[in-house]
Amino acid sequence: MSKYAIGINIGGTKIIAGVVDKEQGKVIGFHKIDTAHVKGSDSVLVKVIDSAERAICQAGVPYSQIGSIGIGVAGQVDRKYGILLSSPNLDCYNLELKFILEEHFDLPVYVGNDTEAITLGEMKYGSGTDFDNFVCVFVGTGIGSGIVYNRKILQGATGTAGEVGHMIVHSGGRQCSCGNNGCLEAYASRHAIEEKLLASIKKGHKSAIQYVMSDDKSLKSEDIVFAINHNDELVINSITEASEYLSSGLASVINFYNPQAIILSGSIINDVDLYFDLTVKKTLAKSLPASAGSVKILKAQLDDMAGVVGASLFTEV
Repeated sequence: MSKYAIGINIGGTKIIAGVVDKEQGKVIGFHKIDTAHVKGSDSVLVKVIDSAERAICQAGVPYSQIGSIGIGVAGQVDRKYGILLSSPNLDCYNLELKFILEEHFDLPVYVGNDTEAITLGEMKYGSGTDFDNFVCVFVGTGIGSGIVYNRKILQGATGTAGEVGHMIVHSGGRQCSCGNNGCLEAYASRHAIEEKLLASIKKGHKSAIQYVMSDDKSLKSEDIVFAINHNDELVINSITEASEYLSSGLASVINFYNPQAIILSGSIINDVDLYFDLTVKKTLAKSLPASAGSVKILKAQLDDMAGVVGASLFTEV
């Protein structure tokens, strides 16, 4: 078995490619590309190849020691044929990732869901190492989850299990990127929080974030932290509202599955303590007592690299 593999995480706002030492779960070379304005299959494919090539150069290991490429992508995938079937946030449909990248790199390529990759990374090297049954929930541009049962990831009858972001938490509510209304993702994702804040500012509400956000009006986690530290009422209220919806979704997961742990991942979870703390408190209060008394709610340990490390292990799934 080759010591190294390439792991690629294709998310809604960034692509990260890394060369991973699979024996230690360490990323020894990586490259990150912002994809906030990269849309469409052709554009995404160019960025994926560029990121992987740059990661290989940075790692400085012999190419002959790299055995495979694993890709975790935000969207619906056909694992057997390695096709990205649908990723609305990236405007990608029916992208034959496996075929194209195998031709380009002359390595076997394995494709899965991005949250599946994050879950696998956390299970083997992060916060999930001590649990047999847990759910890993990623809060980013969208919201997804990986379900672990007896140290195996459950994929479901059609391979799409874990779409917790598309649980309906407000019937007839906000429209989601999936086309439905009232999904958890439309209320508690980083993108949803950003959209609500920017809409409020546009209506004339004052907030500290309007003085620190980037020129392209994208909102980063550190901007939210800055505003909270300055007692920004608009931001605090938005985070509080989002935690109400996220905790309702997580409590439903706990009541249904009765996992040993919920592992929360994503920069807004890792960086914004108020969001994590409120969500944990409300989740436990809403869960049934027997389940709430035993479940652990933890932050992920691998941060941005969880998806990269996990994707590199896809050959072991």
